[in-house]
Amino acid sequence: MSSNHRILFAGDPHGNFQPLIEAVRKYRPEAVVLLGDYDLERPLECYLDEIIGLTEIWWIAGNHDFQSPCKYHNLFHSSLSDYGLHLRVKEIAGLRIAGLGGIFLGRVWYPPGQPKWINKRHFLNSQKPGLRVHDLSLKYRSAIWHEEFEALKTLQADILVTHEAPSSHRYGFAAIAELASAMGAKHIFHGHLHENYSATIRRDIRVVGVADQVVADLAGNVVSAGELVI
Repeated sequence: MSSNHRILFAGDPHGNFQPLIEAVRKYRPEAVVLLGDYDLERPLECYLDEIIGLTEIWWIAGNHDFQSPCKYHNLFHSSLSDYGLHLRVKEIAGLRIAGLGGIFLGRVWYPPGQPKWINKRHFLNSQKPGLRVHDLSLKYRSAIWHEEFEALKTLQADILVTHEAPSSHRYGFAAIAELASAMGAKHIFHGHLHENYSATIRRDIRVVGVADQVVADLAGNVVSAGELVI
């Protein structure tokens, strides 16, 4: 097995996991990392049953994974729920990988603007008494919160995986690059924007954008791709 194939990164599956399954069967990686937007009608493990046991399966959530209670439950309450990387650093196949799921939401924080709320508790406590709730709606759970983002900066990682793109993409955010730099990460892999590309940003951080239903290796090479199922 090529060292570049020991970890594979899967772009937004949108319900079609076949390219990932084929790539795992062909390359037998030690681990795969899924970059969000699964559109799950069943629990995540039901789609990946063929490769469970062949490789470690790690993931972050995308915006689609908060679109309905069903999609949310099938990811966050699946048998693979403990393998979520959001706001964590885990050693995977010898590399420290950090995860940042979700998206920037204008009503919470949309860099480079200032955050609307200090943290989730500040938001919940600021609601009018008659409208106050004790937990976040799915929309707000999909958001990247400034306080959590800043806490992630204090950790160290080799690779940062995100749903949102950094400033290497025309629709990306400089804050993602700043996060990677603060963590000492030399690679960023992201999904969300359905484009394959490779770029280098500040401090020689290499960015790999992985398109929907595409699987890339550690070098950013496309190793499997499918056709979008609408």
